[in-house]
Amino acid sequence: MMVTFRELEMYKNFDELAEDVIGLAKEILPDQLVYLSSISDDQQMILRLSPNDTTIPVEEGMVINLEDSLCSRIDFKHKQPLVYEDVKDGHALGMFEEKLEAANVRAYMGIPISLVNGERFGTLCAVNDVKSEFDPKSITLLQRIVRMFSYYLELERFAYRDSLTKLYNRHFLARFFDKHPESGGAAFFLDLDGFKKVNDVHGHDAGDLVLKEVALRLERFTAQRKDALAFRLGGDEFFVHFAVPLSKVEMDRLAGQLLESLSTWDADYALSTSIGIASYVNGADCELNTLLKQADEALYCAKKAGKNRHHFFGS
Repeated sequence: MMVTFRELEMYKNFDELAEDVIGLAKEILPDQLVYLSSISDDQQMILRLSPNDTTIPVEEGMVINLEDSLCSRIDFKHKQPLVYEDVKDGHALGMFEEKLEAANVRAYMGIPISLVNGERFGTLCAVNDVKSEFDPKSITLLQRIVRMFSYYLELERFAYRDSLTKLYNRHFLARFFDKHPESGGAAFFLDLDGFKKVNDVHGHDAGDLVLKEVALRLERFTAQRKDALAFRLGGDEFFVHFAVPLSKVEMDRLAGQLLESLSTWDADYALSTSIGIASYVNGADCELNTLLKQADEALYCAKKAGKNRHHFFGS
């Protein structure tokens, strides 16, 4: 599960460590423009950038289509750097040639940054508007810096992810509310109906597979909305948070989608889902514990009313 740009905002000391990575890289390659980026399926974001003494138009926070970036050519599987000391030196770059010329990029080196499990995070890159030399010793030193940075990322990710499903955990949810206490939004508290029977009849291994499948379905659901995040709170309890105010009609529709998605299983698993919904308005100083309690009370009402349904707090 990919590290998202929003997730990075929650990491402790990320800004300081990113600055250190850029500073060390700049000491190794003082004549290059150095930047640290994060990569999603189709985009690249420039996270940190050394002072720009070149004519290359790049800045922190810039988002680039990944297909327009040379970083899309980096071999993440084998963790191999990509080096062009002169992009005009017969490298047959095809569609990239015009784009690099427009961006005044003449020299490029990109080092892949991956998590310990091999999942890609982004890149540490050095570029210049004149051809440059990248000696093997410098590349090796930068790879060592990247490896230490990846260990830090792994530790942060471990702290904020549920170990079984890899969804965000309660700790990340608390950090999110610390940073966005007044954004307004909605909370969906989900509990699986019939999950205990799956464990009792089919065993805990089967139960774990069900929980992982629930996580996958929730991730597909939240991937359709940039304002939504999914969490596992523990056991068979899950939580979906929408970081924007929603109308009752919209919450009805979204809850219906979730119920349909999480109530279709193999015949061996008589599973469904109940959902409790609580919301808060923009500008309200919402306490996470209060929101969880309200959503939990609504969930209890949904269970009491027959399960496989949703209920709004206070209704």
